[in-house]
Amino acid sequence: MDFEVSEKDRVIRVIPHAEQENEIKTLPITHIELSNKGDKTQIVISSKMRKIDSGGPLLIVIFCLFLFIATIVTFTVGKDLQIYTYTFGIIGVSIFAIFWMRMERGYFDYVRKIRDYIKKQSVA
Repeated sequence: MDFEVSEKDRVIRVIPHAEQENEIKTLPITHIELSNKGDKTQIVISSKMRKIDSGGPLLIVIFCLFLFIATIVTFTVGKDLQIYTYTFGIIGVSIFAIFWMRMERGYFDYVRKIRDYIKKQSVA
């Protein structure tokens, strides 16, 4: 995987380029801020999703939210519409679970690996 590393306003930015990657679709921009604390250096790591990648996950979350709202509405309004209540609920939970597992495998795993690598390199 290819990275672009740049410095802006005393913050190191690590931007991944995953155009050739087939399995990972969403990767964050990692900001690494170094500040002096006496004779030690404090490292603050933060990550945010690239703007180009944020549309897909946002649409999935909004769709699941609409399914959960439909589940609540059919549960409270229609007593004879229980089949729709269960269907909307199961579909919403299933889609969100698949989405979360894919985010754990890609996005969150990448953030953990970057954080662990920086911690390991800063101790050495």
